[in-house]
Amino acid sequence: MKLSIIIPCYNEEQYIEELLISLIENISNYKFEIIVVDDCSEDSTLLRLENFNKTNKLIIVKHKINKGKGAALRTGLEHINGDIIIIQDADLEYDPAEIPRLIEPIIEGYADVVYGSRFRGGDAARVLYYWHRVGNWILTELSNMFTNLNLTDMETCYKAFRREVFEQVSIKENRFGFEPEITAKIAKIRPRLRIFEVGISYRGRTYQEGKKVGWRDGFRAIYAIFKYNFFNK
Repeated sequence: MKLSIIIPCYNEEQYIEELLISLIENISNYKFEIIVVDDCSEDSTLLRLENFNKTNKLIIVKHKINKGKGAALRTGLEHINGDIIIIQDADLEYDPAEIPRLIEPIIEGYADVVYGSRFRGGDAARVLYYWHRVGNWILTELSNMFTNLNLTDMETCYKAFRREVFEQVSIKENRFGFEPEITAKIAKIRPRLRIFEVGISYRGRTYQEGKKVGWRDGFRAIYAIFKYNFFNK
């Protein structure tokens, strides 16, 4: 099976090269392609990507204006050729060493979708913001109420899909609302899908270190939960 890793990227000059090195090291046993969508970064991220690409084979796509993570993911999906699609953040909050664990249920043939949960299992997780944890729990539980899933971490970045599953999902959200949107849409085709979670570690960032999710994204996520569970567009 071939992996397609999509990396939405915005102002990640501090982490992007280290992330790519780690990613390539940890997926070297698979056939793979890496699609990086630069969402109109204002720092040296794009320059670092282009320099890195002189000795590595990346697919780099550039947005002329900043559109958001969901829009960057949508752009990346236009370039995939793999059998398994994996979403990877451009920083080091999620460890690429855990990708084999994430995709194992799909490769073994007993899963169609796998979520990497930061709250399942005994893996290391950085201690950060209490109210972020509460907000994540509220959003996950609200999503579960409408999807009838029992996820522990709906808002996780690490998600892996069989390609034929993701081709049935049309992403409309431009920012972080795409997380509940995707969850709602795969839940609607759930009678034919096998959805799993695996425990992952989490090296979260502070806002001083570049974290971008804010309270407005939380309200948009609530809107997306209602919108995409009651409507499929």
